[in-house]
Formats: sequence, structure tokens, C-alpha cells
Amino acid sequence: MPDRHIAALLERLEQHSQRHARQETVTLPIDREDMVRLQALAETYGMDIVELTPILLHTILTDIEAHMPYKPGTRVIRVEDGDPVYEDIGPMPRYLEAKRKHEKVCV
Repeated sequence: MPDRHIAALLERLEQHSQRHARQETVTLPIDREDMVRLQALAETYGMDIVELTPILLHTILTDIEAHMPYKPGTRVIRVEDGDPVYEDIGPMPRYLEAKRKHEKVCV
């Protein structure tokens, strides 16, 4: 029984270490009302703002990526099940290009 607790602890420590190694520190201005919200949310869940903010930012960015609108262009890029799939002329292709550019710099 105790071995499972130790294994679980070691796994959590390893995950924390990996997350910490990928983190970067930034300084940015924040609206006073938003700071109050962060403080209240952190206090509600017994967390520090420094711990809470990356979690919130990650969740928001993931959701934004998932909801970025697809705008069909006029050029057919492939056919799936007999239906044409049109190029995306919305913000997603520009976003993905910028993301790839910044991933190369951050590696």
C-alpha cells in the first residue's frame, strides 16, 4: 500500500518538474478589477495568484484555439467523401503560421 503512495508522489513531482521547466516568467499590466478577480479566485481555491494565472491563461488559450472561426475561401484544397473542402481564409491559418514561427524561436 505505501509503495503506491510513493509512486503517486514521485509521478506528481515529475509532472510538476516538467511543467516548471516549460514555464517562462512575464511581467504585464493588468486592470485593477481583473487583479481583484484573480485575488478572489485564488483565495477561494486556496491558491497563489502565481499558481492560478498560468492555469487560467492555458485554459483560455486552448478554448480560443478551439473556437477560432473557419472561413471558407474559394479554392478547393481537397475532397472528402465526395465533398469539396475549401481553404480557410479566416484567422486560423495566420495564427498557426505565427505559432510555428514562435515555437521555433522558443525551442
